[in-house]
Amino acid sequence: MQNTKHLRAIGLGGDATTRRTLATNRVMALWHTAIGKKIVMAVTGLVLIGFVIGHVVGNLKIFSGPNEINAYSRFLREVGQPELGYGQLLWIVRIVLLVCVALHITAAVQLTRMNWAARPVGYTMKRNIETSFAARVMRWGGLLLVVFIIFHLLHLTGGVVGFSAGQFKHLAVYQNVLAAFAVWPVALFYILAMCALCLHLSHGIWSMLQTLGWSTARNEAKLKLLSRGIALVVFIGFTSVPVAVMAGWLR
Repeated sequence: MQNTKHLRAIGLGGDATTRRTLATNRVMALWHTAIGKKIVMAVTGLVLIGFVIGHVVGNLKIFSGPNEINAYSRFLREVGQPELGYGQLLWIVRIVLLVCVALHITAAVQLTRMNWAARPVGYTMKRNIETSFAARVMRWGGLLLVVFIIFHLLHLTGGVVGFSAGQFKHLAVYQNVLAAFAVWPVALFYILAMCALCLHLSHGIWSMLQTLGWSTARNEAKLKLLSRGIALVVFIGFTSVPVAVMAGWLR
């Protein structure tokens, strides 16, 4: 009797292990397909778009003065207390975003390679010019955005580069932004990176809506307009800060 129960327990345990293995294999099998990579890009893209919109709204607080933007910076580090320690929730968000960026880039690179490999040798059919241009913009714009993200983390987040000794002050966002964009090459680089982000969002949001099945023949034109509108608003919001500093509107 005890042996029977023991065998049943092993069987149940084995079934659970088998189910977990099959589920893992299904996920990996989906990952190795083009549609799987598109889904990963769409889901991670949705997370990153939400962050970008929230980030631009937070950045615009700088026009309310140093007290507002600096208080917002403190809030981001204190939110979640006392359940979480100082800055812990912010680090959780950062880790999630970095994982999304890594998955997004990996899926994009592998999907591009799959598309190249799928083309027959001697392929001479004329490609759609608009699609080819969008792909090139996404590819090179994405590379510029990766460089920008690394620089931005080292620059305005960590104060490791772009500031003279003792110039960067922790939680003094207003003063740090003014000092950072007073250097015109840095401000120009930020504006160029936001141009790349705008183009990336315009095409990326539209592709995401298609992948998630939200695009239909009826709403296609409206969704394209929505994608371009969101990208333009984000561009204006982000670039307004370095432009305002260079123009002397923020002091």
